[in-house]
Amino acid sequence: MSDALDRYTALDALSPAARERILQCGQRICVPAGAQVFDEHQRCGGFPFVLEGAIRVIKRSAQGRELPLYRVLPGETCIVSTSCLLGHADYNASGIAERDSTLLLLPQPDFEALMAEPAFRDFIFRLVSERMADLMQLVEEVAFRRLDARLANHLLGRGRLLQITHQQLADELGSVREMVSRLLKGFADQGLIRLGRERIEVIDPAGLRRLAAPEAV
Repeated sequence: MSDALDRYTALDALSPAARERILQCGQRICVPAGAQVFDEHQRCGGFPFVLEGAIRVIKRSAQGRELPLYRVLPGETCIVSTSCLLGHADYNASGIAERDSTLLLLPQPDFEALMAEPAFRDFIFRLVSERMADLMQLVEEVAFRRLDARLANHLLGRGRLLQITHQQLADELGSVREMVSRLLKGFADQGLIRLGRERIEVIDPAGLRRLAAPEAV
C-alpha cells in the first residue's frame, strides 16, 4: 500500500514517520457504487483519503429533496468530514459513492496527532479553503442565478447525447422534477434540445450557451 497516497502529492512533504502512520493506521474500505458512505447525524468515522472512484456529497431537505454540494475525487478531501473532525461534531450532510470507490480512512486520534505536523496541517487548511470557494460559488448559483440559465449551462459540455432522467437533473440542480421538466419542454419547443425516454439530445449548443450566459440572469 506504499503507493496508496500518490495522488496526494502535498503529503510528500510529510516526514517518513507521519506518512507511514497514515498508511499503517488508515483503514482501507471498498464501497460499491450507490452505497452510502456517511449520513447526517452519524458520528464521523475518520478522515477519508479517496484512492479510487468518487464520492458525491449532498444535503437533504426534510421533504427529501437533494442539493449536491461537491464531489470528492482521488487526491481531494471532504470538507464535511474535516469540519466534523476538527469540531468533534456529527456529519451534517450525506456522502454517496458515485461508482465503486476505495477509501483510506484515518481514525480521529491519528488525524489529530498529524495536525501537529506543519505539512499535514497546511494540506488540510489549503484543501478546506479550496472547497469553501467551491461552496460559495454553489451558493451564488443557487441563490442568484435563474434556474433556466443553470439548467442550460448544466446541459453543456457533456456531449450531444445525455443519458439522464429529469429527476436526476433536478437532484443535481437542487430543484424539483416538475420545474426541470417544464423548462426542458420549453427548451425543446425552442429547438434547443430533443427529448426522449431518459435521454436528452442537444440540438443547438450555441442557443443553450446564450441562455446560460450571465446576461440571461
